[in-house]
Amino acid sequence: MNKVILGIDGMMCGMCEAHVCDAIRKVCGKAKVSASHAEGRAEILLDETPDIARIRAAIRETGYKVTEVKVETVDKPKKGFSLFRRG
Repeated sequence: MNKVILGIDGMMCGMCEAHVCDAIRKVCGKAKVSASHAEGRAEILLDETPDIARIRAAIRETGYKVTEVKVETVDKPKKGFSLFRRG
């Protein structure tokens, strides 16, 4: 699983976060997306390799600027409550 952390300039409120998340979802499909205007960043979790150029372009079209991109490989989160798992 890939985690993409984007620095984003220009987000001022919750609506800005929603615009950025919507733009990313249009490019990344079923990815888990979150954004924070207070931190000036967005995070994307997705199974496939991210197309950074398309993500940048989609965000730019909404009026925001990507200032930084960091891609990490992370373990897929486990589902359920592990306290009751056997094994």
